Amino acid sequence: MSFSFGSKIRITIFGQSHSDGIGVVIDGLPSGEEIDLQRVQAFMKRRAPGRNPYSTPRKEEDRPRILSGLFQGKTCGAPLCAVIENLNTRSKDYEALKDIPRPGHADYTAYVKYNGCWDYRGGGHFSGRLTAPLCFAGGVAKQLLERKGISIGARILSVYDRKDAPLDESLLSKELLDSFEQQDFPVLSQQAGEAMKQAISEALHSEDSLGGVVECYALGLPPGIGEPFFDGLESRLSAAVFAIPAVKGVEFGAGFGAAFMKGSENNDGYVQKEAQKEKQGKTILRTLTNHHGGSLGGISSGMPLILRAAFKPTPSIGAPQRSVRLSDASPALLRVEGRHDPCIVPRAVPCVEAAVAVSLLDLWYLAR
Repeated sequence: MSFSFGSKIRITIFGQSHSDGIGVVIDGLPSGEEIDLQRVQAFMKRRAPGRNPYSTPRKEEDRPRILSGLFQGKTCGAPLCAVIENLNTRSKDYEALKDIPRPGHADYTAYVKYNGCWDYRGGGHFSGRLTAPLCFAGGVAKQLLERKGISIGARILSVYDRKDAPLDESLLSKELLDSFEQQDFPVLSQQAGEAMKQAISEALHSEDSLGGVVECYALGLPPGIGEPFFDGLESRLSAAVFAIPAVKGVEFGAGFGAAFMKGSENNDGYVQKEAQKEKQGKTILRTLTNHHGGSLGGISSGMPLILRAAFKPTPSIGAPQRSVRLSDASPALLRVEGRHDPCIVPRAVPCVEAAVAVSLLDLWYLAR
């Protein structure tokens, strides 16, 4: 089992959905970095459950308790360890799942993988609950990246078949990313956002669920970040984002759309960057378009990094589903009990930001 990620900045996540607590250890942070824990808490609150009608009713404060790594508000060289208590569990809701695996969930694969010794309560360590410590690490990483001139933000691009307005990339700015962070349902078009909320409400009332897409941006990333071959920018970012439960696809820039273009359409022409002619003897360029999404050959180009993460519908739904009892292999009709999100996409936005932030911070130090 591997719950660690990173090289220079390494994070290790621990805990289960219904264990006493969950948490994260961040190793490799330079000493003397001031960490604003109130900002980290505000970032984590965007992911916390029970804040709106389209979220699970399970309410958790998600207040991290720092065990080590901070002294007088600054990193001190020791691993930074934070623990988050699980206070609002209802494990009895999951008793049936010990014998009847949920379609679309990891219940069956975990049963096989761990020889029947797995924590089925709330999904165990496969639960989206584990993204709370990821967001703690992301909240810390975002602060360190900001001091290097790198800003990260994300929005809801779509829910089911309802899509947000297209983004004019020339309008990308730190102010726009900050505005997404202030929204409870981060979109460009409020009208599109209301249509998405309506779709979620309809799915909830029919005991179903919806998926969607989160689009994430990183601005100010200098050219030269990324360590090809296997530690290239896209490779490392994809690995971190795919670790978020329910992510089924990741693409950069034009993504799969590039497969339907000609080279003359997809290639991004170069011009010299006027504000910065040379840097350490190197000519600095920018591109006229950004179909490559800020990464070429696994290395940042200096253009805005743009990636999208596709989330599947929440597998835990009240509508009846076909399954099989593990005890005697007899057929079963399952109606999932408990408290679940009808659509995890709104709460997934900061999770994608966090995965991108911890990856970029690690790659930034690797490049130096």
